[in-house]
Amino acid sequence: MKRLVACTSTGCLEYAPERYRNLGIDIIRIHLFFKGKEYLEGLNLDPVDLYNELETLKNPKDNLPHTDMPTVDELKSFYQSAIDRGYEEVIIVCISSALGGTYNLVKLVGEDFKDKLKITVIDSKITCFGEGLLAVNIQNMVNEGIPTDKILEEINWQIERQQFIGVDGKLDYLIYNGRLKGGKALMGKMLNICPLIHFNNGEIVTLKTVRTPKKALHATCEEVKRVLDGYSPDDYVMWHVYTGPSLLNELLEIEKEYGIKCNHEDVIMSPVSGCHNGPWLAGYGISFIKKD
Repeated sequence: MKRLVACTSTGCLEYAPERYRNLGIDIIRIHLFFKGKEYLEGLNLDPVDLYNELETLKNPKDNLPHTDMPTVDELKSFYQSAIDRGYEEVIIVCISSALGGTYNLVKLVGEDFKDKLKITVIDSKITCFGEGLLAVNIQNMVNEGIPTDKILEEINWQIERQQFIGVDGKLDYLIYNGRLKGGKALMGKMLNICPLIHFNNGEIVTLKTVRTPKKALHATCEEVKRVLDGYSPDDYVMWHVYTGPSLLNELLEIEKEYGIKCNHEDVIMSPVSGCHNGPWLAGYGISFIKKD
């Protein structure tokens, strides 16, 4: 059975190292709207340019980026294209269902094609390159001829253990986007609070709050050391996640004190995901490797 692997554009495969762009993984693109223009993530939207502009944007409250799911017609075209190219099965990795309706829409539109195509839609329960790496791992297993049910066992194991740990260096965009409101927003700004964030069952939540970005970055390194305790670098893949460069550069210095070393290249955060947090985010993505 000829199988096609796909990933939503939030998986950052087009912002990751070149070797991931030639694996035959299809991209389902999510829309971003900014200053009166519409962009398709990964196609005509440069994340570096976007984050640089967000960092210096005047009147950001009046110029907030916003995002939207792929259209029904775009998803129908994706499924029909898979059929036209001779695929009998598609395996799609989607941005966490807790972060929007894309996962449910991809499944819903797929119902119209289930008589012609075997469709598996995976809730990655994460975003950015953690999501994309799941698609890469699936493609590699497809290439090895591993049956889909065995692939899903492996991927579910990875999803249960994956990590995203980072710092929002400023609260501005969390407040502007309504994720932080009222008294919490006011006190956070006054006290220079920086939330340490991670994923919990597919949703970004605050792990702890720390005063000042520097202290938050130290807390991030401490948490990463705790998560990796007892593991060797052969047991996981770890990379830096970031939006703008300012906080990442500080993290690179602080992590030396903790002996932390990534074993994968840095991957910038998906604009569709990062625009809600703002250009001052830095942290780590971790994917564990299952051993026989």
